[in-house]
Amino acid sequence: MRKVPAARLALGKPEAESLIDRLLFFDRDFNPIEDLHGNVLPSSVKPAASFWEHFPELDKSAITLALRSLDDNSQPLRISGDLGAPGANGLTIYRIGDLFAVVRSEERIDDERATLLHLATHDPLTGLPNRRQFSEDLTALLQETQGASETLSLMQLDLDDFKPVNDTLGHAVGDKLLQSAARRILACLSSDDRAYRLAGDEFTVISVGSGHPAKAHRLADDLVAAFKKPFMLDGIAVFVGSSIGISTAPPDGTTPEELMKASDLALYTAKKEGRGRAKAFDPAMLELLEQRELLRRSLRMALVQQQFYVEYQPIAEGGCIVGFEALLRWHHPLLGKIPPASFIPMAEADGMMPEIGAWVLEQACHEAMKWPESCIVAVNLSAAEFLTSGLTDRISQTLDLVGLPPERLELEITESVLLERTVNNIDTLNTLNVLGIRISLDDFGTEYSSLSYLKTFPFDTIKIDKYFITDLETDLKSQAIVRCIVNLAHDLDMQVTAEGVETPGQAEWLHSVGCDRLQGYLLSRPLAVEAIDEFITRADASKIHARR
Repeated sequence: MRKVPAARLALGKPEAESLIDRLLFFDRDFNPIEDLHGNVLPSSVKPAASFWEHFPELDKSAITLALRSLDDNSQPLRISGDLGAPGANGLTIYRIGDLFAVVRSEERIDDERATLLHLATHDPLTGLPNRRQFSEDLTALLQETQGASETLSLMQLDLDDFKPVNDTLGHAVGDKLLQSAARRILACLSSDDRAYRLAGDEFTVISVGSGHPAKAHRLADDLVAAFKKPFMLDGIAVFVGSSIGISTAPPDGTTPEELMKASDLALYTAKKEGRGRAKAFDPAMLELLEQRELLRRSLRMALVQQQFYVEYQPIAEGGCIVGFEALLRWHHPLLGKIPPASFIPMAEADGMMPEIGAWVLEQACHEAMKWPESCIVAVNLSAAEFLTSGLTDRISQTLDLVGLPPERLELEITESVLLERTVNNIDTLNTLNVLGIRISLDDFGTEYSSLSYLKTFPFDTIKIDKYFITDLETDLKSQAIVRCIVNLAHDLDMQVTAEGVETPGQAEWLHSVGCDRLQGYLLSRPLAVEAIDEFITRADASKIHARR
């Protein structure tokens, strides 16, 4: 059997004089593709046999080796020579995602060539140009604008809450939504703008002409506004917003890669700030991302390298110290002290909190064993820890290992942990309660504050957030809220702890309404382990002196 020599394989564009005869689609194993995205292919592009059955004269090993270097953004593989069919003078193979698009060239009429080229460069679902066409257009337009000293803006657009539509209404409705979204995008564009669908719910817009970047910002605002209106799909009103990241050439970059990175960072910022908005790239975004990645890499080694430590803030009741809250701290060897608000969400997102939380619990229980038997230790339990399996067993094992009585441990959880009133959540809290461990609802009043939590879950303590304590002496609304929380908790047989108490006036007012416990700078800032014994001794001496 005659083989086409490997020397005649090349990466590049087809010869200009070659006209396309037929477009065939194959999967990565070179098997025929019968449909794309659920759409039946026309017979003109539907192969009836595998790639090797279509082109038996090709050298299978040489072709396979050459195709390994192909990706979505590389030049196609060009195979020239006589392929056995009358008039055939070559193949061009494109890599499109997980598919291979094979174009067989011979003498044909121009309109058929145009039709098949359109199929290769456009998204079959929305009709918009695809990622390959986007890459070619952006490269060409950047060269044109650089030569003319003009500006160009690139917008990356993602649909907000698109996945729930697919999950609840089905992929057929999701496809209709994408088609409607494409039409809505096109309706906002001028003759100087071009829209593309890259993949899934990812779209891009290239805007040229004068007036940038202000023009791009106006267009992005128009796009965001357009997606605030509902989509009517099969008689159902579907609300899907859009988040947009904007970059401009040359200020934000002069290559496709630089512009894509800039707009991607801007898009990330838009989503992080609440979605349904447009954000322009700012160099500070890159700096923040680099710092964040540095912290993320360092965080993975912090526990192993013993960079974490625990401080303890006193809790008072009736003028006596009744316990301490364990507070996680991180001292980075280069950056110094990292605020918990910066690294704890990162640890939760990366799945590290269960391991870190277990370490904090063990450290706190060991330290509490050195205190008077009347002192409790309060340990914060993040949502990421609470939702992991085997939590109650791990806590029970830690208490047994250390020897701390369960009633001396108080676990603090926030309302975000309880958003889903699942059987597992209730069972976890009930199990902890049966073990004798105290449960405290932290930051009450600042998050979701559903009173049904207090009825459904067994809490021993409610902690009033310092937000309501800061202006307690002067603000009547704060006073009303705190008074109501104290009365409600007592009626439900729960204690109340006020956080952030800093002045004698605040403490006096809280005592007047029956608040059980106080915590804040008025008593002490968080203490290092070495300072706790001295603090307890001074507190006891002060109490004795007061009695005299």
